[in-house]
Amino acid sequence: MYTTMTVDFDWKSGVAAKDWSIVAKKDSVDLMEIELKKMVDAVQSIHEEIFYLRAREHEMQNLNKSTNSKMTLLSFLSLFTSHVCSWAAVLKFEIILSKEELI
Repeated sequence: MYTTMTVDFDWKSGVAAKDWSIVAKKDSVDLMEIELKKMVDAVQSIHEEIFYLRAREHEMQNLNKSTNSKMTLLSFLSLFTSHVCSWAAVLKFEIILSKEELI
């Protein structure tokens, strides 16, 4: 009743995407030059990937620095708030005890 169809894709990118046998026939170059062109393309691909990774690392370092500074600020704000609340509780307790003349 139902017919299933599968489609397989062989997706290549970068150096693997070029068909080097066509390049060899088209340019009529010898085997050594073909290998050299493959290596040059591989090196260029690696070079681009390194620049991409450096840019990502720089972004991550900036994010890490900004997160650390925000967390430091929030930690001190939390510490300050807890101290203010504790002092307010102590003062309120003293006021209550002084009204009842226990102190």
